Amino acid sequence: MMKRKRILVTGGAGFIGSHLCERLLEEENDVVCMDNLFTGQKDNIRHLMDNPYFEFIRQDVLEDIYVECDQIYNLACPASPIHYQYDPIKTGKTSVIGALHTLGLAKRCHARILQASTSEVYGDPEVHPQPETYRGYVNPNGVRSCYDEGKRMAETFFFDYYRQHNVDIKITRIFNTYGPRMRPDDGRVVSNFIVQALHDENITIYGDGMQTRSFCYVSDLVEGMIRMMNSRDGFTGPVNLGNTEEFTMFELAELVIKLTGSKSKIVYQPLPMDDPSKRKPMIDLAKKELDWAPIVKLEDGLRKTIAYFRTA
Repeated sequence: MMKRKRILVTGGAGFIGSHLCERLLEEENDVVCMDNLFTGQKDNIRHLMDNPYFEFIRQDVLEDIYVECDQIYNLACPASPIHYQYDPIKTGKTSVIGALHTLGLAKRCHARILQASTSEVYGDPEVHPQPETYRGYVNPNGVRSCYDEGKRMAETFFFDYYRQHNVDIKITRIFNTYGPRMRPDDGRVVSNFIVQALHDENITIYGDGMQTRSFCYVSDLVEGMIRMMNSRDGFTGPVNLGNTEEFTMFELAELVIKLTGSKSKIVYQPLPMDDPSKRKPMIDLAKKELDWAPIVKLEDGLRKTIAYFRTA
């Protein structure tokens, strides 16, 4: 009988983390979910609690971590602008000190560790679409800098631990992801539009609506993360994980109105500081190294997400 891997998921009660925990359990692993529940929710993992191979620890990654494990997925950090700007100093510390604590644990346990980095490391990009070789155009002093620069610094420490201590690292850069278990108050565009549409409220577009994003359904993202974790030795990444189909905010709003049957009207507000004008991944590396590409179309994923928000 094959030995179960013991896998730690920090931020495991969050939107993406809970889907990852669920999938890892389905693959017969022993999963330890760690979360301080700042943005994560117990409801996201309630259905996993009776599984004897699932364990929940309420803890902040700013504290020392004492867990024995074979693999670590580091997802701990608020990821929506509303939440990461609420306490920007804590956000920066979570990215940087959290990376140091999880890397220290990986070094001690000889565990492989995957960092959930972000497309925000590219800032407001001057190169489109964004390849992993692009170094970004980031404001170090803006309201989003706590998250953008925190994640960039986390990547730095990952590579320093790899070079200096031979820690087995993997880095994924996550582009806009959506799906069930998103929080209705997280301020992200998909959840905002769906919540507003379901209540027949005005749908708020910031800017002129021509800024673009590419949206990856959560099951596709989780598949990519697991493939990256189990990719060949010595392949560290970073690897972009996201959808290459690009939509304007206006197109997204119209699609959500159509799928919800809403009576909402579209209204416009000023664009927030440092909000990127475009965002789309180049995923050639993921295709080559991981044999991965997203398969869920935006309309199909939105239908599932809308169904979740109708009952949430």
